Amino acid sequence: MNLPRIAVDAMGGDEGVRVMVEGAALARRDHDSFKFLLVGDGKRIEAALENHPNLRAASEILHCDDVVGGDELPSKAMRRAKTTSMGLAINAVKTGAAGAAVSAGNTGALMAMSYIALRTMPGIDRPALAAIMPTLQAHDVVMLDLGANTEADARNLVQYAIMGAAYSRIVTGFEKPVVRLLNIGTEEIKGTEELRDAAAMLTAASAREDGGLALTFDGFVESDKINRGETHVVVTDGFSGNIALKAIEGSARFVTDLLRQAFTSSLRSKIGFLVSRPATELLKHHLDPNNHNGAVFLGLNGVVVKSHGSANAKGVAHAVAVTARLLENKLTERIAQDLSRLGEGALRQNGRTAASKDSEASL
Repeated sequence: MNLPRIAVDAMGGDEGVRVMVEGAALARRDHDSFKFLLVGDGKRIEAALENHPNLRAASEILHCDDVVGGDELPSKAMRRAKTTSMGLAINAVKTGAAGAAVSAGNTGALMAMSYIALRTMPGIDRPALAAIMPTLQAHDVVMLDLGANTEADARNLVQYAIMGAAYSRIVTGFEKPVVRLLNIGTEEIKGTEELRDAAAMLTAASAREDGGLALTFDGFVESDKINRGETHVVVTDGFSGNIALKAIEGSARFVTDLLRQAFTSSLRSKIGFLVSRPATELLKHHLDPNNHNGAVFLGLNGVVVKSHGSANAKGVAHAVAVTARLLENKLTERIAQDLSRLGEGALRQNGRTAASKDSEASL
């Protein structure tokens, strides 16, 4: 299948051009159908491409020397959308010069620029940032929102559930992924009014005679069960989601650091490490964020993927592969189809439609 080319913000991330180009080259090595638009300082990109002739043959360079700073306010960055590598990569999606954009730059700026340039799909009030995380089962779990919006009402949460399920069907292969709302308990009476209203809407939509949504809604989930593999999609507001994500990432680093200290504390522990190395290597693989890199802004009229700023080349390659997979499986079209099955009436609770609010990039 001939995929649209992918626009890569080559200047984003902690190491910029070297890692972004090397990551794209790794992805191209595994998938020779990938084509790229590399956006950034032309001379630096050309120099990096000298070591990757296979990528050079499949890439076009769009030169610009303006870069969004890692700590730059989104409102300031947006004023330079037409001159920065991030802004031009997103604009390539808007104009059709690329099918998707990948950046490891400032998350808030990327969200704001993407929202202004691409706007949300019909039926979506706010985009959401979604990522995949490892579980104890063979499948990953999709979690959203992870920080695109600090608040979410019931209507937003239902839309997130639909988008997350569409994404999950692509990455897990399950036809009706299990979806749960993140809450402080699993009982129906727990949580905010927004959570209880969203649960009622999703329950009603899932029980419709026409088959309802392409998902299986199964109530609430607590944060300690996110990585158990009992659900395929976890839905929450961006404030709670970002806190949960960073707590999980911090716990993963704590475990790996603790094991490293334990296995180097004495000769006996070093011998123990050699005996248990296959198990520790498996653990390292699951906890390595580069193996799960690539968060997606769902709900936009186009595909935009956020690579972690500290990702190495392997991580960038994973983000590129995720991007290509979403293009190949027509993510935006899937979301649109699922929204049409839901219908506006299902987003009404007690005779009124939950009020939508303007999207705000919070990271």
